[in-house]
Amino acid sequence: MLIRKEEDLDAIKTEIFDAAVSFEAERSIEAKKTHSQRLLQARRAIEQRREEAELSTYFDQDSWFDE
Repeated sequence: MLIRKEEDLDAIKTEIFDAAVSFEAERSIEAKKTHSQRLLQARRAIEQRREEAELSTYFDQDSWFDE
């Protein structure tokens, strides 16, 4: 919605405009939050994978002594 500076706005148009701007801002914040959560989950998965790989090497070496 484009509003020219020289156009006089009545209360209803102003309220609608404010609601639209607020809605867009909330949608943007929610998208950023979702993106951050996905990045955090990916980072945790990578860390868990590396930890499992490191521990599996350790446990494989220990199992040689059991034979």
